[in-house]
Amino acid sequence: MEKNTATGMIFNMQKFSINDGPGIRTVVFFKGCPLKCSWCANPESQQPQREIIWDSQKCSSCHTCLKNCPHSAITTTENGIAIAPHRCSDSNSCASCQICIEKCPSRALKAEGDIKTVDEVMRIVLQDEPFYEESGGGVTLSGGEAAMQPDFALALLKALRKKRIHTAIETTGFTSPAVFANLLPYLDLLLFDIKHWDNQKHIEGTGVSNAVILKNMKTAIEQGKNVLPRLPVIPGYNNSLADAEGFVQHLHEAGARRVQLLPFHQFGENKYHLLGKKYAFAHTPALHPEDLAAFQQVFLQHGMEAFF
Repeated sequence: MEKNTATGMIFNMQKFSINDGPGIRTVVFFKGCPLKCSWCANPESQQPQREIIWDSQKCSSCHTCLKNCPHSAITTTENGIAIAPHRCSDSNSCASCQICIEKCPSRALKAEGDIKTVDEVMRIVLQDEPFYEESGGGVTLSGGEAAMQPDFALALLKALRKKRIHTAIETTGFTSPAVFANLLPYLDLLLFDIKHWDNQKHIEGTGVSNAVILKNMKTAIEQGKNVLPRLPVIPGYNNSLADAEGFVQHLHEAGARRVQLLPFHQFGENKYHLLGKKYAFAHTPALHPEDLAAFQQVFLQHGMEAFF
């Protein structure tokens, strides 16, 4: 059998998932995302390269990592240690050599991100093939953003298609129309995140425009693909009734007739601490479906299915 050695940077593979498409699924998490949302539940997914995370609860403050780092990328702080992020032009930045992880006696350091071949991913995916068949499940590409690694994503989707495994993608939609067009034929379901209907607010919240996102969504719908827009509802950002009206208008223009509302939660907060990053929503209460009854009603009044 011909080997598929195309490689990508993956930071997790989650088996037996039931919330990322139909049936029982394996979710493949791609590292790297073009959006920088301050509420992101997977902050370890944002940077495309491998990152070293530090767990202060396990750390014994022995500074073995600092003494053994060949790149002088680890420094002490009043809160413990800090690992300088990877920068190609900076000799005192993390090169992800993982020597600090090997030397740490407390197991307080861990690498987020690993290079995998398509064959390596498929080997894990196929372990649960009977579950996909029995439940109508399959594999979901998530992240991060899989379209940031288009060659690897395409090679993986083709391998899944050969095995007749249902494919889904959780996507920001922020990629070139050309890349999107290459991936689209191999996708059975697109779970399409929409952060804001207003372009300027989208830029403020994510760092990028929503123009190509809406364009790609419309393209997928026009081609008859199964597209589910998903709206993370964030307090103080996109949760007003006026925002609901704006979303309805833009989703209708894209051809969407349903939307899934994702109430804000703080499940990813601890990851920010592990990465040494500040969490902007530390003191913001989580939202629940009952908090969004009026917000949901706006969609329903305009004939759009809206569910949680």
